[in-house]
Amino acid sequence: MFDVKNIEQYYRLGIQKIRKFLLSNKCKECLVFLFFVLVSFAFWMLQTLDDVYQTEFKVPLRLKNVPKEAVLTSELPNEVRVRVEDRGTVLLNYMLGRTFFPVSFDFNDYRDKGTHVHISSAELLKKVAAQLNVSTHLISVRPDTLDFIYTMGKAKKVPVRLNGEVRAGLQYYVSHIGFVPDSVIAYAPQEVLDTLTAAYTERVDLENVADTLHKRVSLQKLKGVKFVPAYNDLSVYVDMYSEKTVEVPIVGINFPANKVLRTFPSKVQVTFQVGLMHFKEISSEDFFIGVTYEDILKTNGDKLLLTLKSVPDYVSHARIIPASVDYLIEQTEGEGNGW
Repeated sequence: MFDVKNIEQYYRLGIQKIRKFLLSNKCKECLVFLFFVLVSFAFWMLQTLDDVYQTEFKVPLRLKNVPKEAVLTSELPNEVRVRVEDRGTVLLNYMLGRTFFPVSFDFNDYRDKGTHVHISSAELLKKVAAQLNVSTHLISVRPDTLDFIYTMGKAKKVPVRLNGEVRAGLQYYVSHIGFVPDSVIAYAPQEVLDTLTAAYTERVDLENVADTLHKRVSLQKLKGVKFVPAYNDLSVYVDMYSEKTVEVPIVGINFPANKVLRTFPSKVQVTFQVGLMHFKEISSEDFFIGVTYEDILKTNGDKLLLTLKSVPDYVSHARIIPASVDYLIEQTEGEGNGW
């Protein structure tokens, strides 16, 4: 443990060593050397900065006097990149001691040029050059041309649509895809609104979805169109497949009045996959197996091949068991319709 006296002693000893070093010849030689190094560096800097260089600066852009009823659907960029050439001293002054003022464009100067306004490169270069020294050579401005699109309150409500693919996991299927909100307001010039039918999301690809999924997605940007809101809440609902079997009768179609179709058996089983949400509600009445008289006339052999004429949209992998049956066409008396 150090006491106060020991600390004082070490402090004085350290001060003495530093003072001794500063007063020594070695320290004086070091200081003289550093002085000449600094002088040499200063002369080198002056000579270097007197040469001509190129560099790039950012200059902010502004559009002023935009009326309240005007909606900019495609705005000017926030800044332009200016490439200039001059002596190093002038460029150093730009970098350290000078702030570029925003290059401003007055909305009222372009009101008579339509809803899609183009600002020429010559006009842009003139406004940028006004802030530069006379000796500075303006090489380029990026972007070299500017434009903005606006509408005077013209708007249209359009539905939101998914741009992409959603694939459910094994034994699942996508039962519903929803958006909140399901439509957005699109602001654009009238000629653009006339061709606009929907607002599409940015590309969304989802794989192996096995549970309800909620995801915020941005809307795809279109030049000259401003969507409000510019994003949407996507909801993907999935359901699990289950297998079910129902008995469906075989029905003859377009038979002459004095003929009727008899099949053996008269009913067949239809096995299919259906989501659990529809499992209880689906029945044999949702399916239709029909055989036309014309198809029978074209049939060769004793077996009649069966096909499903009507299947609910939410059913998949439906198959008939048996796929073919024995049949005969029975002659009847009277004018009744034959089935």
